[in-house]
Amino acid sequence: MHLLYNFSTFLASKLILLSPLFSPKMGLFVKGRKSVVNTLKSTLKKGDKTIWFHCASLGEYEQGVPIIKKTKEEFPDHKIIVSFFSPSGFEVKKNDKLADCTVYLPLDTPKNAKNFINLLQPSVAIFIKYEFWPNYLFELKKKNIPTILVSGLFRKDQVFFKFYGGFMRRTLNSFSHFFVQDQLSKSLLKQLKISQVTVSGDTRFDRVSDQLSMNNKLDFIALFKQDLFCLVCGSTWPKDESILINYINNFSNNTKFIIAPHDVNNLRIESLRKKLKVKTVLYSEREKYRISDYQVLIIDTVGLLTKVYSYADVAYIGGGIGMGANGLHNILEAATFGVPIIIGENYTNFPEAKKLKELNGLFSVATPQEFIDIFNQLKTDASFCEKTGLISKNFIFNNRGATDIILNYLQQLQI
Repeated sequence: MHLLYNFSTFLASKLILLSPLFSPKMGLFVKGRKSVVNTLKSTLKKGDKTIWFHCASLGEYEQGVPIIKKTKEEFPDHKIIVSFFSPSGFEVKKNDKLADCTVYLPLDTPKNAKNFINLLQPSVAIFIKYEFWPNYLFELKKKNIPTILVSGLFRKDQVFFKFYGGFMRRTLNSFSHFFVQDQLSKSLLKQLKISQVTVSGDTRFDRVSDQLSMNNKLDFIALFKQDLFCLVCGSTWPKDESILINYINNFSNNTKFIIAPHDVNNLRIESLRKKLKVKTVLYSEREKYRISDYQVLIIDTVGLLTKVYSYADVAYIGGGIGMGANGLHNILEAATFGVPIIIGENYTNFPEAKKLKELNGLFSVATPQEFIDIFNQLKTDASFCEKTGLISKNFIFNNRGATDIILNYLQQLQI
């Protein structure tokens, strides 16, 4: 199976070279990996000690930020190296000063894994939530480099727990320790006779809790919102917007709407704008018009959403609507501000959403009418809205602490 995996990876590495012809995003994927070695060599000097964090994309990076910050404080003599698999993470964070060096992870071939790890010589490797690359993990184990997974989340439908998942189960044995989000994940790993597991919770709670101590002021949002009730729709896809647009176009008096689509390319933004029948302005146009006169503000850039949530009276979080939903986006960024949350019907793979729904701090909808019913209740019943938001806020407060548990483990390694 390992030989078949390596052959498939080799074949994929050749086919990927053609992908930029069809996708600009894949162009970044290919081009960015060409400079990895030179970037690392220009950053690292002989004798440097490093700690390596790997993230699939932007969401996992944000999940890792609390640990990266604490690790930098605790181990100031180590350089922090962050790798990404996806362009959507790397392109946003490549110049972030939190890490000493940010690179793409080369494709998972035996040669790439050996060369990359020989160049880094990490004191410890930290993988965030997902990403199980066999050749990298086998090489780390071969070199006796402590390797941990943080904020891990396992489900019984994953390949590790299938009868045909033997090869991928081997990758799990490369980890020195697992820090998982819930008891189910620990139980599933126990079935595989993996015992080096701690239920630490999700570091995202620490991440979003820290946001409250930051400056979240956005003058243009305050100007747009005025004193009106405001729904912030974060990381939406077209299926999400099909739920929202009927209300916005027909029943939205005395309400402001801020929509931050997951994809902000020009075609996507223009398509959304054409569906809206009320006065709509883009973030990129905010200096051209008096935005207080508009009812809908579309955020056609990235990096602002977390602060925008601080102005929400209610938040709709995208990614969970319809068959083949894209995957629910981060509900915790809004919850930390004490905001009631509405999502789509597909959330069963997201334990934080399941729990917050059980606590009545979150509502799930599948149709435009279901959205109208719950949104109008939140809008017209101030007591109900306030109580629901307080549940969200307490949910964040009561689930902090994963970062400190993980840091305590790293301290014991004496790296």
